[in-house]
Amino acid sequence: MKHSYKFMLIMVLFAACSSSDQQKEPAIPKKPAAFQLAAVQKIPVGSSIKLPGQFAAYQQVSIFPKVNAYVKTVYADIGDKVKQGQLLMKLEAPELQQATLQAKEKYARAKADFSIDREHFQRLMEASTTPGAISALDLSTIRSKMDADSALGNAEKSNWQMQQEMQTYLTVTAPFNGVITERNVYPGALVNAVAKDKPMLELKEISRLRLQADIPEALASTLQVNDTISFYTSALPGKKISSNISRKSMNVNPQFRSERIEIDVNNKDAQLSPGMYADVIIYSTGNTSALSVPVSSVVTTTEKKFVWLAANGRARRIDVTTGNVSGGKTEVYGNLREGQQVIADPGDDLTDGQALQ
Repeated sequence: MKHSYKFMLIMVLFAACSSSDQQKEPAIPKKPAAFQLAAVQKIPVGSSIKLPGQFAAYQQVSIFPKVNAYVKTVYADIGDKVKQGQLLMKLEAPELQQATLQAKEKYARAKADFSIDREHFQRLMEASTTPGAISALDLSTIRSKMDADSALGNAEKSNWQMQQEMQTYLTVTAPFNGVITERNVYPGALVNAVAKDKPMLELKEISRLRLQADIPEALASTLQVNDTISFYTSALPGKKISSNISRKSMNVNPQFRSERIEIDVNNKDAQLSPGMYADVIIYSTGNTSALSVPVSSVVTTTEKKFVWLAANGRARRIDVTTGNVSGGKTEVYGNLREGQQVIADPGDDLTDGQALQ
C-alpha cells in the first residue's frame, strides 16, 4: 500500500509539471516569409557580346577548264594581282580547231545547196506561167527541197558558231579584279572538263572583304542592317575597327540556332586576308517591347526558367524566357505585366501559393 501511494504521488507531480510546461511555452504561429520585391519594368536592356568571326573574300572563283585541252601558257601565279579581263592562261586543243574547220565547210556546202535549190525553184516558177509547162507536183517537190536545204544550212551555221565558241574556252581570262591565291597546273598538263576535284587557278577579290559572324537567334532578332559593330584582329593588335552590318542571312541554322551576318570591310591596303580570325563585338539596343526584371529574380532549372510573382500576398510561379542581360537586368518574356512585383532573390525553398509578408 505504501508503494501504491508513492506511485500515485509521482503521477500527480508529473501531470502537474506537464501542465505547467504547456502554460509556460505556448505554440508560436508561423509568420509569412519576408522577401525583397522588385517591379517589372518595360525598359529595353541593351547589351554587348563578343563572338568569333572570320574574313572571307568579297568575291572568289575556282577556275576549271570548259573543254579537254593541254595547258600551253600560264601567265599568272600565286600572289599576282590581276585585272578583270586580263589573260591568265592559254590552252590548246588541235581537235577543236579541226572540228571548227569541218563545221565551217559543212555550212558552206549546205549554203551552196540551198542557193542552187532556190535558183531552180525561181526558174520553175517562171516556167509555170506557161500553162502545162510545169506540173504542180514538180513545183511542190522542188519547193520542199529548198525549204529542207534552208533548215540544214541554218543547223550547220549554228554548229559552226558553237565550234567557234568552244575555241574561246582555250583562252582563260579573269572575271573580276583580284589576287591569284591558288595555282595547280603548269605548261604541258592535260586538263579535263569533267573532273572538278582541283581547280586550275583560284581568284579572290581582297580589296573588300566580308566579315562573317554567327549570331545567337535571341540576339539576332534585335539586330538590323546598318547597326554598328566593332571588331579586333590579330593582324592589327589593339586596334578597334567599327563598321555597320551590311546584310543578314534571314535564316537560322537549326543545328547551332544562329543567324549569319556579314560586314563589308575596306581592305585597300591589304592588311587583312581571307580566312583571318576576328573578335566581333555586337551591340544590341534591346527589344523595346520586352519587360525587364533583376537577374537575381530569374530561377533557372534543368527544365525551365521562371520568376516568383508576388500577387495578393502570395508567391506564384510564372514561367519565362530571357533575352539580353546587362547591368543586373534581364529581358523576360512570359505572362507578366508592367508594374507587377516579383521576388528579387527568391532562394530555393519557396512553394507555389506560399504566403508573403
